[in-house]
Order: sequence, then C-alpha cells, then structure tokens
Amino acid sequence: MQLIRGTNFTSQAIFLNIKFNNPSFLLMAANQEEVKLLGALGSPFVCRVQIALKLKGIEYKFLEENLRNKSELLLKYNPVHKKVPVLVHNEKPISESLVILEYIDETWKQDPILPTDPYQRALARFWSKFIDDKVVSAAWKAVFTVDEKEREKGVEESHEALEILENELKDKKFFGGDEFGFVDIAAVFIAFWIPIVQEVAGLKLLTSQKFPKLYKWSQEFVNHPVIKEVLPPRDPLFAFFKALYENLAASK
Repeated sequence: MQLIRGTNFTSQAIFLNIKFNNPSFLLMAANQEEVKLLGALGSPFVCRVQIALKLKGIEYKFLEENLRNKSELLLKYNPVHKKVPVLVHNEKPISESLVILEYIDETWKQDPILPTDPYQRALARFWSKFIDDKVVSAAWKAVFTVDEKEREKGVEESHEALEILENELKDKKFFGGDEFGFVDIAAVFIAFWIPIVQEVAGLKLLTSQKFPKLYKWSQEFVNHPVIKEVLPPRDPLFAFFKALYENLAASK
C-alpha cells in the first residue's frame, strides 16, 4: 500500500491504525460485501441468525425457502443437511445456526455477542448446545408427539431443562449480563416459540409461577428493540402450529 503523499510514515501508520480499527469503518466495509441468508421466517434457528445480523448492522439478502420443495440453491449450499439456515458470505456457505453465530461474531467485530474471556466463551457454547439438545428437543416432544406417554415425558424433560436454566440465569437481566449475548440469542426459542406452542397444546412449560426468573428474562428479551424488529408475526405462527397440532391429533 502506498503512503499518502505529504505525510510521513508515522502519520500514515496512525491513520491506518485508526482506519482499520474503527468499528464504523469496519461496518461500512462489511456492508459492501455480499451476504445472503437462506431461511424460513417461522424458524427459531433462522431467527437466531437474523438477530445477530441485525445487532451487527449487517445488510443481507433474505432468500425464503419452501422446505417442502427445497431449492437447488439450498441443496447446493447445504448438500449435507439440506436445511436452513444457511449464511452465504461472498459465495462461502456456512450452515448450522450456532456455527453461523460464531462466524458472524468473528467476521464482524462490532457489538460482540460472545464473551472475550476464553472460559466464558466456552460456557456460552456449552449452554447454547444445552438449549438445542435438551430444551428444544423436549419441548417438541411435549407438543408434537402423538403418543401420550412420550408427550408426558417431553413435558417432564422440558421442566427439568428449564429448571437448570432458571438456576443458571440467577438474578441477571440476560444470560449475557446487562446486555443480551450468545446464549440469549440461542434461547430465542424459549422466549418466543415456547409460549406459542404451549398455548396451542394447552400445556404449561414456561410460566411465571414455575420459572419466575426465566419468564422475566423472556419478557425482557422479546421486548428488546433489536429483537422486536426481527421476530416473526405471532398470529401466523400460532395458526401454523395450531394446524400442525390438530393434524397430529386427528391422526391418532
């Protein structure tokens, strides 16, 4: 890179340091790149990625997928799992929502969502995986399983997992502290999707009586300005899950 005429090396070095370490400059440069997101608007996993992109101020093109008739683009970019979300950054595809969140955080440094401390970063990854492995799977089982015993087991497993998260949250506003972070974004399913599906099925998975701290967190989270802009409309989502639930009930 050539030095700017009329400046000495020291001045040039200071200029470059300010320029390339300035979040505003980095954001402007990042927005000149091509970012696409293949997703479905009712997916909590896609919503995770949308939250991270919104928080970082990254412009992107949303390509909605019909998961009953998957596009050639989706099969091209995610030939292994053939599912959404897929983030495509300058024609480089990244799949799996938690992996995408880490990629976004490492690529665009402004407004970090993962802690800087290595141990805290490891904990954030642990709890995010816990949410997928224990909470999401148990809640789906509780609501969308035909077998009654399996449904009861799903409710029990949901309560056990939510109790663990209740204890982990303690008295913090968010899992990330005063501001929401990686674990909060991963837990958007708990805050927004669980209240919908439990109403559809007439269940009580997340309530203010049973999990007061987690319930309070969920209200803080879904009403955060960044989150409110990204969440899908509730009514169509409720109608979709109600139809799905009724179809399953009719198939018994």
